[in-house]
Amino acid sequence: MREIWFCLLIVLTLGGTLPAAAQGAGGDAAKQLAVQPNDRILGKADAPITIIEYASLTCPHCAHFTVDVLPKLKEKWIDTGKAKLVLRDFPLDEPALRAAMVARCAPPDRFYPLTETFFAQQEQWVTTRDYRAALEKLAKLGGVGNKEFTACISDKKLEDQVAQSRLIAAQQLGVDATPTFFINGKKFEGAPTVEAFDQALSGVAAKS
Repeated sequence: MREIWFCLLIVLTLGGTLPAAAQGAGGDAAKQLAVQPNDRILGKADAPITIIEYASLTCPHCAHFTVDVLPKLKEKWIDTGKAKLVLRDFPLDEPALRAAMVARCAPPDRFYPLTETFFAQQEQWVTTRDYRAALEKLAKLGGVGNKEFTACISDKKLEDQVAQSRLIAAQQLGVDATPTFFINGKKFEGAPTVEAFDQALSGVAAKS
């Protein structure tokens, strides 16, 4: 039933129809691109540049960004307090939805280490026959025990929250692929390479 429900959400996204809960989120794109209370921040909260990434934990391009590009951006821009990253959920399928839920059940300081683990091990857990069992093993590394894991993936409120993240991004921000980035409210265009991000971030910093 949950799989059917998730497929319905995708149809609603593509068809331009939002549930009432999502309609009430507000139509102002600038408001949606501001840091929200339930966002997880990588870096200093008061960093002047905000990078918002919409990603799916089953997306190979998202994994490439996290594994190969982000470490270099983190060293130059995030660890130095110049920029912060906010990873938001845009699940492309059922496994991505459940993985995002598990990541958000981890202690806040373990959110990014856990998502990085999911991305780094993506080929292993996404392609396995029982992806939930594989996720459960990885979740232990992020401080999510067996009982917490079971409760987490059955949490309807959290499931709605993750699904709504995709619906709102698609309807109000025009997100239609992963990863999609916004830098200080402006959509990042181009390939998500270290060089392209460095150029874009340098341009924003120069205007600050």
